[in-house]
Amino acid sequence: MRTRIHFTLTLILGLAFLACSKPGAGSEPSKEATPEATAKKGNYGPGVTDTEIKIGQTMPYSGPASAYGTIGRVEAAYFKRLNEQGGINGRKINLLSVDDSYSPPKAVEQARKLVEEDNVLALFQPLGTPSNTAIQKYLNQKGVPQLFVSSGATKWGDPKNFPWTIGFNPSYQVEAKTYGEYIRANLPKAKIAVLYQNDDFGKDYLIGLRAGLGDKASAILKEVSYETTDATVDSQMATLQATKADTFINVATPKFAAMAIRKAFDSGWKREQFLTNVSVSVGSVLTPAGLDKSIGITSILYLKDVTDKQYENDPAVQEFAEFMKKWYPDGKFIDGSNTYGYVAAQTLEQVLRQCGDDLTRENIMKQAASLKDFTSGMMLPGVTASTSATDFFLFEKVQLAKFNGTNWVAIPSDSPAANAKL
Repeated sequence: MRTRIHFTLTLILGLAFLACSKPGAGSEPSKEATPEATAKKGNYGPGVTDTEIKIGQTMPYSGPASAYGTIGRVEAAYFKRLNEQGGINGRKINLLSVDDSYSPPKAVEQARKLVEEDNVLALFQPLGTPSNTAIQKYLNQKGVPQLFVSSGATKWGDPKNFPWTIGFNPSYQVEAKTYGEYIRANLPKAKIAVLYQNDDFGKDYLIGLRAGLGDKASAILKEVSYETTDATVDSQMATLQATKADTFINVATPKFAAMAIRKAFDSGWKREQFLTNVSVSVGSVLTPAGLDKSIGITSILYLKDVTDKQYENDPAVQEFAEFMKKWYPDGKFIDGSNTYGYVAAQTLEQVLRQCGDDLTRENIMKQAASLKDFTSGMMLPGVTASTSATDFFLFEKVQLAKFNGTNWVAIPSDSPAANAKL
């Protein structure tokens, strides 16, 4: 079933007209009819009028990655608030967010409907490496922005071959390389076992981990994959534990990450553990796994952990808390996925404001590739988002941190690779 989220309110015209850029090399301009282009206020692409900007989104509201569905819901709430506050240059954001069940074939079906039937201007934050891989060529052939993909696969940063696709997360390969470098510097005798999702998400981590370990890559004793259709990862964890490795790299989405954390602890496997950033949520991963069972896990952060007491009186965190209470009361404040979705929505707002009245697909991509030190109060201090026509990766700096049973604590900055630059 398609879930549609519609919002309406009229806004006040603000930013100046910006010139439209040409499509990138290897792309085609959209062939969609654009009757709105003759409207009085600006230069419009599909889905845009004087009062509306229609944006599409595919999200796993069901299926094995349904824990991520909260990202779509918090983004919908953000745009609802934005519309009621006056919105963007006289226009409401009309977000059509539909369920793809984390299934590539369904993602293709839904993306085609959004583009060809709903006539959206762009797809924003479609989630998941396999789903976005399935729709990437189609969207680039149609000249439809695949904007701020909710994934860290390196393929979202290839403007030469895919000029209509730009990612959001820090690169998975570079994140894993950071772990490899940290292990090499701090755990030189480590024996490593890896659980990974059997797709480009997991394979990107393996590439980065080996690169970070360098000539210590032979320390990887075993790499075992799981499928998103698996009921559990118990057999994979038993195989990894049997290696007697003392370091475990957990490259799994929330459901499976929580299972792996719990299984490792309950089976008495004493080991160091590194966890992919996409599963660092205290609310949706570590709490279900068991907070006591998650103590000592290392990951990276680039957004504030709202469970950290140092942020209790932080104005941005307090504002976010009030937002959640009023606009998304069913969502969990401590779920890091909600922080993530909130920041991603802020980033789209910034891009749309930069567009002014030139709301074409070409200018959307031009502005998305022209962010200059954009920041949100929910980003860690010193973290900003910047892009260029040749660099589609937003985040260049992250912070290594350990979980102490309550919240994430930054690894001291004088520790090797503690404050890693991507």
